[in-house]
Amino acid sequence: MSTDRSTFLGPRLRRLRRGLGLTQAAMAKDLDVSASYIALIERNHRPLSAELLIRLAEIYDIEIAAFAGAEDRTVSQLQAALGDPVFSNFSIEREDIRDLTATNPALGDAVAALYGAYRASQNAVMEARAGGDVANDPLEEAREFISRERNYFPALDQAGEETAIALGAKKTGQYEALAQRFQDRHGLKVRVLPDDIMVGAYRRNDRHRKQVMVSELLDHASRVFQLSLQLALLEGEELLDEAVSRAAFETDAGKRLTRAALANYYAAAIMLPYGKFRRSAEELQYDVEALGRRFGASFEQVCHRLTTLQKTGEEGIPFFFLRFDAAGNVSKRFSGGVFPFARYGGSCPIWNIHQTFRTPRKILTQFVQLPDGGTYFSIARTVHGGVGGFGAQSAERAVALGCDSKYADRLIYAQHRTPDAVAHAEIGVTCRLCSRPACAARAHPPLERRLIIDEYRRFAAPFSFAFD
Repeated sequence: MSTDRSTFLGPRLRRLRRGLGLTQAAMAKDLDVSASYIALIERNHRPLSAELLIRLAEIYDIEIAAFAGAEDRTVSQLQAALGDPVFSNFSIEREDIRDLTATNPALGDAVAALYGAYRASQNAVMEARAGGDVANDPLEEAREFISRERNYFPALDQAGEETAIALGAKKTGQYEALAQRFQDRHGLKVRVLPDDIMVGAYRRNDRHRKQVMVSELLDHASRVFQLSLQLALLEGEELLDEAVSRAAFETDAGKRLTRAALANYYAAAIMLPYGKFRRSAEELQYDVEALGRRFGASFEQVCHRLTTLQKTGEEGIPFFFLRFDAAGNVSKRFSGGVFPFARYGGSCPIWNIHQTFRTPRKILTQFVQLPDGGTYFSIARTVHGGVGGFGAQSAERAVALGCDSKYADRLIYAQHRTPDAVAHAEIGVTCRLCSRPACAARAHPPLERRLIIDEYRRFAAPFSFAFD
């Protein structure tokens, strides 16, 4: 008897079960079937019936389309990996990749992770030659940990969502609800105080006087975030410790930076609870400003949260994120396995994200293409850092949010602009890692190419180099 192959979703069911922390027996009990039947489905010896699929969706609150769909994050990661010139002698088609991810998604993830490690090691060697010290760098340790985890920490999301539900039940504003929780659960009073009393601090937990103090110079979204962060540190200590214990850190500072980043993640999960936020993102077509107004969050907070929507069966668009200043210094970045950022050396000057400082608070959009053929869609806008008040120190930065161009039609910013109909700007990762020959904006020659010094000719590009 022939059965439609799309009904054989065993590996997806196994991934879902493991993601929920369930045994086969526990899932079988929830679905009112035998444990042996679950085992047969997971080994693709039995199809997943429509009736059981509907029951899965109802019991575990997942979307059927997201669970049963053939395309997922791993497909795009593998496609980018196998498009590398190192695989040019192999005839690998998109259907081959889909076959792998459909029958063994864990192996697909492993191949994608292996390629990511290969690219990272190659970049590390070249960047070391360029003068970048990648060893014992606490910031890079923290970034690599978060990247390995794909910026998704389900335990923190769940805890944050439960807190958000409890706060919402009070029928008051989020700030007021947080203040009440500090009072009720921790005996701490929340106070907004002048900057001279705060001595430049945004937030302070004064355990001696039993109060949490926040600066009056913070706007409302920042006050809510700081209170959420303090609550995460108070109530999520064990969760945070458990999360960082999954890795061995070379430096104590790297471990502490990672824990601080996870506390910020927890705070965002309280402000922007996963389920409600993801549904809103889809409803509003990922309109960052509209999402900010709905949740009382800043542009940067929303952008950062959008990179974390990786829950099995309830994924959002896989985004990458970058924050930088007018001098090109990168203070935050997250690739999500989507975009190959360089550790050092800034980004490509042709990418229009750098033009945001000429048009403050205006969102710029662009389709771009890397030398390996990968195409992406990005949005960028300036954001204001620091606190309010005349003479107060502040920082004008820009944030960029991007995704594979195949997702562009789901974003409000790319409506009526399909990748096939729009010219892509040809960019590189960074000058030293880019081998595009005719780039007038190039600041450095590529590390892996032999320079050609020609005294008789001068081209628009400042460097000429060989490809042998």
